[in-house]
Amino acid sequence: MQNRHGEYAERGDYHEEMRPDWVYLPVYLAKKEYVERVLADYRDARIIDLGCGEGVLVRYFREKGYNITGMDLNYESEWVERGSILATGYPDGAFDVVMCLDVIEHLSFDDQERAVKEMARLLRSGGTLLLSVPNLAHLASRLSFLVRGKLMRTSSIERHPGDRPMAEYRALLDQFFTIRKCVGMFPTFPLISLLTVKRPAWWVPLHRVYNRLFALPGWCFLNVFHGEKP
Repeated sequence: MQNRHGEYAERGDYHEEMRPDWVYLPVYLAKKEYVERVLADYRDARIIDLGCGEGVLVRYFREKGYNITGMDLNYESEWVERGSILATGYPDGAFDVVMCLDVIEHLSFDDQERAVKEMARLLRSGGTLLLSVPNLAHLASRLSFLVRGKLMRTSSIERHPGDRPMAEYRALLDQFFTIRKCVGMFPTFPLISLLTVKRPAWWVPLHRVYNRLFALPGWCFLNVFHGEKP
């Protein structure tokens, strides 16, 4: 039985169906494809998805036979446990893989460090971290600052109080993990950004090309950090 709190009590399971006019659709699909490629090597691993919302990815991978569970502060279901990523209650080293996708930007800077420290505690030695965050210093944001003296935030300050440039997230993660790879998604060139806002679903194939050829992490909207606990 589903138990909703916070935004899910107000908006329902709004991640369940990806609307074609959702502006973040190309980025979401690129992230999902990358996570699926990584997890192909972890079919027998103990996996947790922190801040998973309705658990869309949790259910997707469970149906494929993965040993995965989810946790979210505002949602509870048969595959999602309600709890805080700041203090999960699981024992040390309980998981082989910890995922935290587009979550810690919703936390204050102090809580971000607490959350990352908790992720490190949950992972066994040599375990894998998959963490994605939006990049406040994406290319369009830099151009906006150059021309208007104003950065383009990745969302409202109320939703993303912990918005940072990707280098600051990297410095935070480096305190607890060895980062093996940082993958950028959606280089925000002005033309493709405008096209994406107007017709997100139409430009998914073009995003795949851009992500393959031009996705330098420093100028991308989203970065996925693929790390390991020493």
